[in-house]
Amino acid sequence: MNTTMADIPVNDIAPLVEVADYSIYLFVALIIVTAAIIFGILFYALKKWRNRHISERHISYKLLETIDFSNPKHAAYTISRIGYRFAADNERTQSAYHHLFERLKPYKYALNVEPIDTETIAYFRLYLEMIDV
Repeated sequence: MNTTMADIPVNDIAPLVEVADYSIYLFVALIIVTAAIIFGILFYALKKWRNRHISERHISYKLLETIDFSNPKHAAYTISRIGYRFAADNERTQSAYHHLFERLKPYKYALNVEPIDTETIAYFRLYLEMIDV
């Protein structure tokens, strides 16, 4: 009996099995998730960038901080006008503004006024510390 190697049955080797390949689906899902995260970050950054304007309250507060007391009449009118914007914040600031307004009256309605006294300036600085911007 003349047999060749091709005719001998191989019992120790298992036949080839087809393995499902999901790598392309995982790759596409990874790209979609990454694109969604990047889009979300860009959307958030763009929204923050558009809403970065400075509020009127902040501008008014900066104007109050930079009041020049060398011209007491102008300073008193400016403090009264701009300070009114913050008076309605709460009862405490409303009361402080009212007292400050009363202290500034002598400097507004006279023709020639003396420099603003240090007590009124200190009261003004206290009012500035009460303001929440």
